[in-house]
Amino acid sequence: MTKSFASSADLTDKQARIEVLAPGVYARTAEGDPNVGAIEGEDFLVCFEALATPAAAEEWLTALRELTDKPVRHLVLSHYHAVRVLGAAAFGAAEIIAHELTRDLIAERGQQDWESEYGRMPRLFKHPETIPGLTWPTVTFSDRLVIPLGGERGDLVLQYCGRGHTEGDVVAWLPQQRILFAGDLVEAQAALYTGDAFHHDWMGPTLDRVAALGADQLVGGRGEVVTGDGVAAAVAQTRHFLSEMVRCVREVHDRQGSLKEAFDATHAALSPDYGHWPIFEHTLPFDVSRVWDELSGVERPVIWTAERDRSVWDQLQG
Repeated sequence: MTKSFASSADLTDKQARIEVLAPGVYARTAEGDPNVGAIEGEDFLVCFEALATPAAAEEWLTALRELTDKPVRHLVLSHYHAVRVLGAAAFGAAEIIAHELTRDLIAERGQQDWESEYGRMPRLFKHPETIPGLTWPTVTFSDRLVIPLGGERGDLVLQYCGRGHTEGDVVAWLPQQRILFAGDLVEAQAALYTGDAFHHDWMGPTLDRVAALGADQLVGGRGEVVTGDGVAAAVAQTRHFLSEMVRCVREVHDRQGSLKEAFDATHAALSPDYGHWPIFEHTLPFDVSRVWDELSGVERPVIWTAERDRSVWDQLQG
C-alpha cells in the first residue's frame, strides 16, 4: 500500500495547550506539532521559536497576550528549519537571535528548506502568503549568550551544546527555575527528524551536555512538557532512537546492502517502540538517508529539495 507523502495527508488541526511552567514562563504544545515558548523579563518578553508563518504565529501570540501584554524584545530561533522560523515577522521583535551556524545554513539552503518543508507539512503553513521572505537573525553567537531578565527573575542562558539535529541548534536554559527549552535536540514521545543531523555528535556529547544542565522541566521540539524523572527519560528515548537507527543502518551498510534494505531493517527495529509517535512514518526515510550518507563519508547533510524529498520517499516509502 502506497503511503501519502510525508505529512501531506495530515490535514487535521491539533489542539494547542498553553502551560504555565513557572511565574512568567510559558510553553505551548499541540499534540505533536512544533512547540513554542515565552519567558517574561521585567518589562519585555523573550519568545522561543516562531512557527511556520506569521498567521500561525499570530494565533500563538493572541493566546499569549491573555497572559501578558509585555512586548517581544527577543525572538530566539533554536535552529533553521522553515517550520520553526518563517513566522518571525509576527513578533515585532527588536532582536532575532540564533547561532552563527544557523545564519550560515539559512544563507546556504534556506530557500530550498522552505520549499521542502512546505511540501512535507502543508498544514503547518497557515496562510503562507503572509510570509515576507526568509527569516534572518539580527544577533548571532558561537557558544553562549546571556539575557538578564531583570528583578528577581534571574537570567536566560542561550547555550550551544554541539552539533545535533542541525549544525547550529541552541537551547534556552533558565538556571534559577531549572527549565529547559531544548528545541529539537530532545523530543518527548515524538519521532526525531534527523535529515540534517550529525548523529554521532548528537547521541553522544551533545545530549550529554543537555542532560548535564539538570533540568527539572523540559520543553522538547515536539510532544508534551516533561518534568522530574520524565526529563531523563526523554533524553534517554532520544538517544536510544538515534543509536538504534545508526546501528540498524550500519549493519546493512557494512555488508554492502542497499539503502532500501537499511530503511526496512530500521523501520522493523524502531516501529514497535516508536511507530505510534507523531511523524514517525514521515521522518524515517529522510533520517535513514542521512545516516547512510554519514556512513558513506558525507560529512555535511546534502541539501533537501522538494525534488530530492520525493525521490527518497518514492524509493523508501512508496
